[in-house]
Amino acid sequence: MKKTVETAYSLGQVVKHKYLDFRGVIYDVDPEFNNTEEWYKSIPAAIRPKKDQPFYHVFAENDQVFYSAYVSQQNLLVDDSNIPVEHPDVPIFFGGFDGDSYEILENSKN
Repeated sequence: MKKTVETAYSLGQVVKHKYLDFRGVIYDVDPEFNNTEEWYKSIPAAIRPKKDQPFYHVFAENDQVFYSAYVSQQNLLVDDSNIPVEHPDVPIFFGGFDGDSYEILENSKN
């Protein structure tokens, strides 16, 4: 039997990293760490998260670049700027923006 995991954030929600300079939109979530050990060890020890928590896939952006980030729940915060995310993949997967989150399009649901 699979364990139900409570998440603090939801698909389409705009978030920012607690320590690093980026913000973005959540497009997927893993109930616990599901990446390589090499990736995990590359995170500085001071901000390395626990593995037994939700990890979020984020269409991320900063002042220089757009990318996809994999972030632990403990290292995310709500982005309350009410500014839309400019990542080019956002309009492919999401609809309108209400200031906090993006509408999930029917054809992007699994």
